[in-house]
Amino acid sequence: MAKLQAIRGMNDILPDQSLSWQYLESVFQRIVKRFGYQEIRFPIMERTELFKRSIGEVTDIVEKEMYTFDDRNGDSVSMRPEGTAGCVRAANQHGLLYNQQQRLWYSGPMFRHERPQKGRYRQFHQFGVEAFGIAGPDIDAEILQLSATLWKELSLSEFLTLEINNIGSAEDRKRYGLALTKFLKSKVGQLDEDARNRMLTNPMRVLESKIPEVQEALEGCPNLQDFVSEKSQEHYLKLQSLLTRANIPFIENAHLVRGLDYYNYCVYEWTTESLGAQGAVCGGGRYDGLVEMLGGKPTLAAGFAIGAERLVLMLDSLGKIPKEAHNPADVYVLVVGVNLAEQALELVQRIRTEYPQLAVVLHCGGGKYNSQLKKAFSSGARFAVVLEREETGSDDLKNVKIRRLLEDSAVSETVEITNILPKLGEFLQNSDG
Repeated sequence: MAKLQAIRGMNDILPDQSLSWQYLESVFQRIVKRFGYQEIRFPIMERTELFKRSIGEVTDIVEKEMYTFDDRNGDSVSMRPEGTAGCVRAANQHGLLYNQQQRLWYSGPMFRHERPQKGRYRQFHQFGVEAFGIAGPDIDAEILQLSATLWKELSLSEFLTLEINNIGSAEDRKRYGLALTKFLKSKVGQLDEDARNRMLTNPMRVLESKIPEVQEALEGCPNLQDFVSEKSQEHYLKLQSLLTRANIPFIENAHLVRGLDYYNYCVYEWTTESLGAQGAVCGGGRYDGLVEMLGGKPTLAAGFAIGAERLVLMLDSLGKIPKEAHNPADVYVLVVGVNLAEQALELVQRIRTEYPQLAVVLHCGGGKYNSQLKKAFSSGARFAVVLEREETGSDDLKNVKIRRLLEDSAVSETVEITNILPKLGEFLQNSDG
């Protein structure tokens, strides 16, 4: 019988890889808490209509990439391709938005049927933040400051560049789209098939094409900034001033439009050159009209999403995961000899209770001392505690041995078992100091 494999583009995250993920998750959760954001959780599956109304029916995500099917009731449902729409639906449904301000964050898997490539998969994970009910560019600046703080905490600031653009209101983009379509029709011979299709359905997406011939054809195209309202421009200029004051460098990218229809005013991406062609690790902007589009009251809104796979790949490739994050154990307890299981189980529980910040691994299954010690070293633990009985017997041991594993010395210190907790505390203090 053939061995079953995971679905293409939907990857397992193995224990050694999970340590990098746990590190990233812990840092992200710490940062959003510092900024006063609260977690929200919403379903993986939603009604397809939610994404058609929010993302836009003439987008690649809705037309080509969503996992969509009819459930047993005949309703069209889809696996979520991004987090903002579900977050808005949940917040609106449960009365969190009207005449209120909310700062929310989420994390979890998303699904898009696209070509798998390095750092980009059919099941992928996002971290997202969304802020509702707050006017003015100061909330946009705060959200960008949150992301900049995250990069600093992860030691990635020097590898990421903030790109921003002003895409105006929906009305501004409609007027611009007509002008851009007219221009593109005069260059149709230089466009690839994808650009020709987008020219008629979502012309602004042509601006994001990576095809050199398409970019050459775009030279001299209408400038979006000539079509944006004074209000939008005022918002954008104030945001730039706030970013400058907050010491967050940025560059303007006139072709940055983002791939989702619900954005307005300012949009942005954090990009890197360390991941090859797929350089964006975080993107977002304002979406003041989305809540109303989904049946709620008019609500101001802004947020971003981070591609977790890309960020983990970046952290690993640049060696930015702290060494201690790769160690699943702090203390490894060896049990050598007979009739020690009960005492060992009691001892590790005492250590875990006294030092809840430590990961304590109890060796189970027996084995010789050298074999167990090898496992202790491979665990990455800082210390080994050894319960060893050289002769047969059943009485509890009076003494144990404790050894520092991160030093070259093979010297073990014998300690009365009643003093193991304070002695371990001394070892920890010396190690941390």
